[in-house]
Amino acid sequence: MASRVLSLRIDARLWDRIRDHAAKRGMTAQDYVVATLVRDDFDQRFHAAVEETERFYRGGDDPAAPAPPPYSSPSAGIR
Repeated sequence: MASRVLSLRIDARLWDRIRDHAAKRGMTAQDYVVATLVRDDFDQRFHAAVEETERFYRGGDDPAAPAPPPYSSPSAGIR
């Protein structure tokens, strides 16, 4: 995996908070920031996947589309 450099100017109070949060987790400030960005990216992708799944089961992008019928119980039709 290729590596890139990102340089940021951060307020001293924010930097201190980042370092404190990182230290509590036994991480460097750089690792903490990267982990936070990765987690946020995952959260956004997960949210998008959930929305896509809901649109699929709803039958498209129309929010007024009727909801799918309720699922039957696992024992339905078993004799």
